[in-house]
Parts: sequence; C-alpha cells; structure tokens
Amino acid sequence: MAFSKVGLIGKYGDPSVADTLLRLNELLKKRHCEVWLESNTAKHMPGHSLAIADFDEIGQKCDLAITVGGDGTLLHSARSLVDHDIALLGVNLGRLGFLVDVSPDQIEKQLNEVLTGEHVEEHRIILTATIENELEPEPRISDAFNDVVIHKWEVARMIETETYIDGRLLNTMRSDGLIVSTPTGSTAYALSGGGPILAPDMDAMVIVPICPHSMSYRPIVLDGASKIEVLVRDYPHSHAQVTCDGQINMGLVSGDKILIQRKPTRVRLMHPPDHDHYHVLREKLHWSEHL
Repeated sequence: MAFSKVGLIGKYGDPSVADTLLRLNELLKKRHCEVWLESNTAKHMPGHSLAIADFDEIGQKCDLAITVGGDGTLLHSARSLVDHDIALLGVNLGRLGFLVDVSPDQIEKQLNEVLTGEHVEEHRIILTATIENELEPEPRISDAFNDVVIHKWEVARMIETETYIDGRLLNTMRSDGLIVSTPTGSTAYALSGGGPILAPDMDAMVIVPICPHSMSYRPIVLDGASKIEVLVRDYPHSHAQVTCDGQINMGLVSGDKILIQRKPTRVRLMHPPDHDHYHVLREKLHWSEHL
C-alpha cells in the first residue's frame, strides 16, 4: 500500500524534534504528499508553514502518521489514533526504540520505501482498562498499547487484589501490584518484572505480579480474547492506582473493579522492508555480545 496523506507528530513538549519534522515535510512534499502537523507539536515550532490538525483530524484525513521521538511518542499516538484506520511509522530520536525503527541517518531511503508500499505491516492488539465503582456514576476508561499496571502508591505498603479470568477466580494476592501486558509491552515493564517475551503479532496477554508476597506467584499468558477483572480488596491502609503505558494515571480506592480486555480494533504499525523483530531483540537486549 502506498501513502499520500501524512500526519507528523513530534515528541510532546520537545522543540528539538523540529528539524527532523521539517526535513520530513520537505521529503514528503517532493513526493507530492499532503502533510498535516499535529496541533500540540505545532505549538513548539514557531514560524513553520505546515497545515495543522489535531489527532482526530489526522485520523480522518491521513492514511499514515509519522511520529518523531521515541517509543513514548508512538505509544501516545497509537492510543489517540487506534479508532481510525491509519498506519503508524516511528522515527527514532530516543534511546531504546523497540517500536520506532526509522533511523535519522536513513530517513530519506526508508521513508521512500514505506511511501511506495515497500514495508512490513503489523497489526498489534491494544487494551482498554475500565475502572468501575458503585459510588461513581460513570466508569473511567483508558487504552494501553504496552500495559495496564495496577500498583501501590506508598513505598512501604502492599495492596491486596482478586483477579478473575472470564469470571473465574485466578488468585488473591498481596503484592506491590500487577502488570497486564500486550505482546508489544512484553519487552517493557513486564520484562523487568520477570515476564516472558511474546511475539509482537500474537493475540495474547500476560499477567505479571510485581513483588508478590508469596514466591509461588508466576507470570501467566492468556488468550487475547480473555476478560480480566481485578478487584482492589478492602485494605484501608493502602492506596493504589492504574497506570496505562506509564503515561496515564487513575487513582483507585477499595472496592474498585478494573476490567481489562482487548479492543476490537488493532494498531497498524509500519516498518522498513528490512525490519527483523529478532534483530531488534538481539540489539536492544545485547544478546549477541561475546562473554
């Protein structure tokens, strides 16, 4: 698939991405593409001459969105655009970059390949977390491309949770919290917590306990169609919160129920034609180093 209408999205609040965004605009204009700059990004680029659009407008007008920054920029864009049938491509100006793999020194070559249809396209699952409480009239809802983390606030306290899978009790646990991760997020916080690495195109989720009070608790991989319910039990000396992708925080109180499930839509993630997920793992996790 070739692309002709492109939205440009920069790392939030970072004016240093401006040069790369302007360079992308020049390359896209040479290929006669229509280009829109995301409205919050535009605030940090005074003097530009690009057309401006918010995320909804980019989702409606464009067939490709290019993010400039790191994985965090792409995570935010994925959540904002997942309800639109739009492809995402990431230019990596960050440090680790599991998701964004267009390098600044190869922008022209790799961008031309993607624009002409020479690319690898992945369809990855994304989660929705819904927090319900009998005392609140409306639930609180957020999407998560990497993970939904239920965790404590205080350093010296644990929280107590009940976890159900498709209505069946999995466990009751005292811990620092738990991580519900997509395959995309399996190389993020879940990996640090001892979880497995999942192939990115899998239709699966993984639950990883965070410092559980019992050594018998282990990560568990579930089918992507599973519905996970987590109940914060009555434990008045502790406070907890839900964090989505490390970017969105929602407070919890005793009695809150968190429903986590796969969204019906998926994220369309683009890569250059030579993309190799296992090469990324070897490079980022230093698996090829000789002892």
